[in-house]
Amino acid sequence: MLHVTVTNYSQLGPQELIAECISSMSAPVWEEFIRRFQPLIAGVVARTASRWTPVTAAVVDDLVQETYLKLCSEGFRRLREFENRHEDAIYGYLKTIAYTVTLDYFKGHYAAKRGEKLRSSTDFDDSLQVQGEKSSVENDILLRELEQIAVEMADGERDKLVFILYYRQGLTTSNIARIPGIGLSQKGVESCLHRLTERLKKKVVGEAL
Repeated sequence: MLHVTVTNYSQLGPQELIAECISSMSAPVWEEFIRRFQPLIAGVVARTASRWTPVTAAVVDDLVQETYLKLCSEGFRRLREFENRHEDAIYGYLKTIAYTVTLDYFKGHYAAKRGEKLRSSTDFDDSLQVQGEKSSVENDILLRELEQIAVEMADGERDKLVFILYYRQGLTTSNIARIPGIGLSQKGVESCLHRLTERLKKKVVGEAL
């Protein structure tokens, strides 16, 4: 990357600005970087975080800082790797990094929460039962994550349906056995649920340890 000596950093193009950020590391050049790109980074962080939690200024600020740390880590590796192939390339590049930082944070955060919830539960089934209208946002996210994993681990469409009917819809095993097309006795439904929950417990708790 080229290094240019200037005082008016607002006149620099993206590649030149990044080169100055890496080489000079002066306060004015980073102030220009933040002035130019902070709204973009914060917007991506806020939109991505809203998928997981009610967005607050504190959450956005923390993840914006994490994004800057990602950009500066490993000797500014990600900034050094940037190639200004077209006029708006920097915007897509920073969007991708901000999105990845935010996504990684919440995936890690809820994976830990999920493991803690399951390890501390005296009955694994309790962690999966329908929570009702008073379910918190966090519990709802945990349930959706658990359901997604369970559905992926199911042997077939019937097992997926049994799992959802029991844990999300709240049907009893006897009611599920009476549904045309299920093709299982009550004991068969119970066996199916036991098999799935054991797989789920082994996978989720094992990953969280």
